[in-house]
Amino acid sequence: MTSDVSLPAPADTLMYNEAASTAQVVAAQFARNHATVVALAQSLRQNPPPFVATCARGSSDHAATFGKYLFETQLGVVTASASPSIGSVYGAPLQLAGALFIVISQSGKSPDLLRNAEAAKAAGARVVALVNVEDSPLAQLAEVVIPLCAGPEKSVAATKSYLASLAALLQLAAHWSQDAALLAALDALPGALRQAWDADWSSVTEGLVDAHNLFVLGRGLGLAAAQEAALKFKETCGLHAEAYSSAEVKHGPMALVGPGFPVLCFAQPDGTEAGMLTLAREFRARGAQVWVAATHDGDLPLVEVPHPACAPLLTIQSFYKAINALALARGHNPDVPPHLNKVTETV
Repeated sequence: MTSDVSLPAPADTLMYNEAASTAQVVAAQFARNHATVVALAQSLRQNPPPFVATCARGSSDHAATFGKYLFETQLGVVTASASPSIGSVYGAPLQLAGALFIVISQSGKSPDLLRNAEAAKAAGARVVALVNVEDSPLAQLAEVVIPLCAGPEKSVAATKSYLASLAALLQLAAHWSQDAALLAALDALPGALRQAWDADWSSVTEGLVDAHNLFVLGRGLGLAAAQEAALKFKETCGLHAEAYSSAEVKHGPMALVGPGFPVLCFAQPDGTEAGMLTLAREFRARGAQVWVAATHDGDLPLVEVPHPACAPLLTIQSFYKAINALALARGHNPDVPPHLNKVTETV
């Protein structure tokens, strides 16, 4: 843990204020992109892709994980992550004819993502870009651009752009599937995000000030939230965290869970919830330090969700406020993590 007398107050960080604006960002994004998404969804129903491939890095790749579970549960369309190195380093051609190839990027300029988008387009895939910088190279080569509409994001730690990526995927899935409940949830989501920002997660902030390691658990649609949380623990707090599925953690990693070991559980309000709660009880019985975010009977309140698919967005919105406070409590400025830049360009 470090100490710096120049650390800002929690509400004065860029991270705090950018994350706090997410509800407005999502509302504006839904309105701005409605016609584009409706047209794309209609086209996808008329000419269904054999599968969906995603391509992304960092927080954007965690958004892609959400997209996988979302498209597979809502549409039954197999969705997989295409490793950027396949196209950018190995130069291996992929058979993508007719596929929907979704590239997710805040900056839209990382060379590896651009090379893969170009290769996918050449292979006959339909390339869709979810990007925050609308005049970026990625936006220029994509067939369809869905702007994230997050505005400038100056904190190194992505917050509003990550949640905007999840929201864009949610809007696409809702219109593609024409699921009435999910479509209705889009209207309720901005208000729910405002409520989530006000949720009190201070117990996890206080409990992790002196921690060295922890597990963050999610499953299904909630796995992406666990992945994003683990990344934020590392980059903003200097705290080693690993994300696992609540099923996968049983296949070896849980051997580490003993007295005092911290575990943060995101209980997704769907068929995976019961298993997560059972696992949390098991870890508590071992003496582990466990927090459960859940809509009912959790240690950390999870806002009532307009649709289960919205839960990961609300979970992470509450988490961002807590992680900002934790970073400062541990002596770190969450806006300027060591060794990191806002725009990372990899090949």
